[in-house]
Amino acid sequence: MSTRITQTMMNQTLLANLQTNYRNLSQTQQELSSGKKINKPSDDPVAAVRAMNYQSTLNEIDQYKRNVSDGSSWMQSTDSSLDEVTQVLQRVRELTVQAGNSTNSSTDLQAIKDEITQLSGHLVEVGNSEIGGRYLFGGTATTTAPCDGSQNPPAVSNNNGAVNYQVGKGSTVQINVTGNQVFNQNGGMFNVLKSITDSIDNGTNPSDQLNNLDAQINNVITIRSDLGARMNRMDLSSSRLDGLEQSTNNLMSNEVDVDIAQAYTNFSAQQAVYNSALSAGAKIIQPSLVDFLK
Repeated sequence: MSTRITQTMMNQTLLANLQTNYRNLSQTQQELSSGKKINKPSDDPVAAVRAMNYQSTLNEIDQYKRNVSDGSSWMQSTDSSLDEVTQVLQRVRELTVQAGNSTNSSTDLQAIKDEITQLSGHLVEVGNSEIGGRYLFGGTATTTAPCDGSQNPPAVSNNNGAVNYQVGKGSTVQINVTGNQVFNQNGGMFNVLKSITDSIDNGTNPSDQLNNLDAQINNVITIRSDLGARMNRMDLSSSRLDGLEQSTNNLMSNEVDVDIAQAYTNFSAQQAVYNSALSAGAKIIQPSLVDFLK
């Protein structure tokens, strides 16, 4: 049995199709104005979930990049401080060799002793170097000054705690060097400097301390070498994170960013369909009795 098509049914079908066409046109227009294919999760639930996962990954990468930046600044400051320590020790060595010269007068020796004492005080200042209110050489006690210059020789904290920064999933890098590693090894840096000044006071040859002084210099060089390797790793981590961020952004873009050229094409086609539907509807809808009575 055939179904009777009434005017009401035709009108309802026309309105439903017009509404569908208008909805598609409106959605494409929204995509063009926002530049996004997904403006709410219901637009594409699967793609929306993937986009949220990509955004979570980008947030993690951003945190890792901040860690790398902060850690790199810390290590660069540490390296600069260690370079200063090396220069001070080299100068102390020059003075120690000079003090071993038998032609020095008592005035000369006193001047040498005074300079070494000042250099020792400068090492205390370097040992208490800070970055962002945190002590570089304090181990895990970053809010407590590791070097106590009020004592003679100055005392240095034994805190050997490592400060580790996460630069990736399951990947950490130690960013710090402790004062104990720098100043308390091989008999202690400040003890060696005090022995040199004591030798000058006692009239003994301070050159006997050169081997101990060289051991201090070599220790600092070794520490700087290890620090340099960790700084290189930070640079590699930074490059890796940049690449990972770029690839994740590309994946995110594929999920949510609209293809402008394709969207314009769709918009033009949908606009033509909508206009055609309006034109056809005007012919389908029957005139009313009032129109015949005119």
